[in-house]
Amino acid sequence: MNLHLSGHHLEVTPAIREYVTSKLDRVKRHFDHVIDVNVILSFEREQRRAEASIHLRGKDLFAESQDPDMYAAIDSLIDKLDRQIVKHKEKLAGGRGNGGLKHANAE
Repeated sequence: MNLHLSGHHLEVTPAIREYVTSKLDRVKRHFDHVIDVNVILSFEREQRRAEASIHLRGKDLFAESQDPDMYAAIDSLIDKLDRQIVKHKEKLAGGRGNGGLKHANAE
């Protein structure tokens, strides 16, 4: 997994970089076919904004979050990405095993 972390109007400190990578391990734990992750952290007035796009094989996922605290914005962002990853994984697994809806009524 390639991680690209950048900051707009904000310096990305080693502590923030370590926090983001440790939180992204949760996403990797649920789905290990992640190719690329782009995370942009920005500071806008009183809000801290975190946005990320994840490139999977055949699919791109995007999420963003805002909060007055940067670490809370990152937590919320990872929660959103985790839900999207689990939903994507369930779609992939659900489409194979039963032959689809067309054949489910034939039994």
